[in-house]
Amino acid sequence: MNIVEIITKKRDKKELTKEEIEYFIEGYTKGSITDYQAAALVMAIYLNGMTDEEITSLTLSMAHSGEMLDLSVFGKNVVDKHSTGGVGDKVTLILAPIIASFGIPVAKMSGRGLGFTGGTIDKLESIPGYCTNISTSEFIENVKKIGISLIGQTLNLAPADKKIYALRDTIACTDSLPLIASSIMSKKIAAGANKIVLDVTCGNGAFMKTEEEAKKLAHMMNRIGALAEKETLCVITNMEEPLGYAVGNNLEVIEAVKFLKGNMPEDVKEVVLTLGAYMIKLAGLGDNIEQNKQKMLEKIETGEAYQKFVELVQNQGGDTTYLENTEQFKKAKYILEVTATKTGYISKLPARDVGELSGKLGAGRVKKEDPIDETVGITLKKKKGDFVKMGETLAYIHASEEEKGKQAVKELQEIYEIQENKIEKDKTIIDVII
Repeated sequence: MNIVEIITKKRDKKELTKEEIEYFIEGYTKGSITDYQAAALVMAIYLNGMTDEEITSLTLSMAHSGEMLDLSVFGKNVVDKHSTGGVGDKVTLILAPIIASFGIPVAKMSGRGLGFTGGTIDKLESIPGYCTNISTSEFIENVKKIGISLIGQTLNLAPADKKIYALRDTIACTDSLPLIASSIMSKKIAAGANKIVLDVTCGNGAFMKTEEEAKKLAHMMNRIGALAEKETLCVITNMEEPLGYAVGNNLEVIEAVKFLKGNMPEDVKEVVLTLGAYMIKLAGLGDNIEQNKQKMLEKIETGEAYQKFVELVQNQGGDTTYLENTEQFKKAKYILEVTATKTGYISKLPARDVGELSGKLGAGRVKKEDPIDETVGITLKKKKGDFVKMGETLAYIHASEEEKGKQAVKELQEIYEIQENKIEKDKTIIDVII
């Protein structure tokens, strides 16, 4: 067996065996297969696709290319949630403590933001003292102790995926469904869960731009899950505009804390309750989705979900007084009002444009090593379907530099589209793929 034969086989639209895929992943991870050879195979996959069996073999090979987190100590129903990314997505911060308040173990490794999408770890680190970089043994002990731990990816999870992901970017192969599906699922499998709920975002601020693409990806990941014996389901959610009203690191933490205290933006509420209801179902604690949603609302009403978040933050060194009084969070030097330039209904607020603007202010990064400013970002006051009068507040820009802030005000005024005719708000949950 050699890499040239494998490239030739895929170039000629033939199905690769499990052994051939394992040979490629092992060789590329160790460096015996070169970047140009891997690029040739990835391009052949991009052009000719893969069968479900091939995608599953690729997924499992990438998952096993590095360390595997063993969560079996928590039983058979270890449920994980993953989002394919978006703007204003603070769902994990809210959902994880709610789920943990049911006694369902939450052992979650999350990533940092890159490009126009935010990262859960950056948001958590905006809470003074919160430590995301702890050992795996401490991570497991935290979950045993209080039922929840949220940390950065300290393990070397799926290193083959990292290499292939970077390669895909340089050879214009990022939008291959088999490669996207295997990338997502390999990391989830390596992270130790045996039941997976996926939030497949769809629209302007998501990787999948159309409902059709999102559903194809969802069905593919469900099939991989079935073949890999990991019960998987996907919720297709709308990412045409930002989720919630806050975009930026500590701004999103503040919104998450307020949510857990009962102040719930409708779109965030729908996403949190839908994902959570299915997580509860997969954990074996209730098959009725509507009843599960009601139980989650009760956890918020009684304060149990908020208290679990306080417990999480305290257990990982964070200052919980910031949760008790969110006014303590450090504020950006300049907070500038964005006003409507005409009267009418908001017809468009493209999520990607808002995310990129927040990134320009310093809330995001272009390269993984770039520093971020936890105080900057955007708080929205009006979203799609809302009526505004000329001169009314649309949003606030949070900036560290006055000129950057003033420029962002102008840009956000251009991003908002306003029309005379009334327009309906988009539905937040597009579909559930089981």
